[in-house]
Amino acid sequence: MKNNADKLWLAALLAIILLAGGLAYEHEEITHLSYSVSTLQSSLQSSIMQLASSTNSTASSTAANIAELARRGQVEQKSETQSLQDAVAAVTPAVVSIVESQEVPQLQVTYENPFGNDPFFQGFGVQVPVYQQVGTTTEQVSAGTGFLVRSNGYIITNKHVVPDSNATYSVLLSNGTQKTGTVVWRSSSEDLAVVKISGSGYATVPLGDSSTLELAQSVFAVGNALGQYNNSVSVGVISGLNRSITASDENGNSETLNGVIQTDAAINPGNSGGPLVDLSGEAIGINVAMVQGSEDIGFALPISEVKTALANLGI
Repeated sequence: MKNNADKLWLAALLAIILLAGGLAYEHEEITHLSYSVSTLQSSLQSSIMQLASSTNSTASSTAANIAELARRGQVEQKSETQSLQDAVAAVTPAVVSIVESQEVPQLQVTYENPFGNDPFFQGFGVQVPVYQQVGTTTEQVSAGTGFLVRSNGYIITNKHVVPDSNATYSVLLSNGTQKTGTVVWRSSSEDLAVVKISGSGYATVPLGDSSTLELAQSVFAVGNALGQYNNSVSVGVISGLNRSITASDENGNSETLNGVIQTDAAINPGNSGGPLVDLSGEAIGINVAMVQGSEDIGFALPISEVKTALANLGI
């Protein structure tokens, strides 16, 4: 009996030990699992916070970049506008109006009976006008533009602005001073001419490089628009290069021009001979023609032709 009781007691003790061990094991797993979940939550929360911080930083950086780009755009826009204004201010003092004047007959009109003193026709009262020249008078016949390229008074213009060797030419400076212009050269092959005025110390337009022009490059034209609005400025871009056109004057004379520059800067009658200028303030062309009945299609001779002519003339 005692042995059996001892065995029962031993078995109970063993069961208690095993149960306790099992409980301890399960408790350890639960604790470990609880710790793992807690660690995962902490890590996840940290990652979320880092992601939020990174997102906020990226958003802030993006916003800052957008603001910087906008600021740069405004600066560039302001810079281009300022460059245009500076270039116009530098160029316009050297742009002149050229007025052609000619002596034309001064006529006197009288009315006479075409049948003379024939008594048969005296009662009809027929009178016809008879024109008689009583002298001459000087009249303005055309007006155009030119620009000073040398401080001692040399001016570049179009040949069709100063076509007549019998005419007289008056040069009106931007400050209102009027000078007598003498045509010292007319090209035999191009629509170019050089006019000289007396004096020195004149403002000049620097000559640029027409071989480096690009489409859509900003330019402006200056000229005596319509022969009455001197130093009018029109702004545009280079619309085409190396064009060939046939230009005609009001007298029906025509001329083929090759290698000309096309621009949408408005070129009106009277602008001929004025400079086409880039934003650095250098002449890259000389305005020569426009397409009648069109909008914003004008043409200019490349300034390279002017530079070659001046070099050949030793000016």
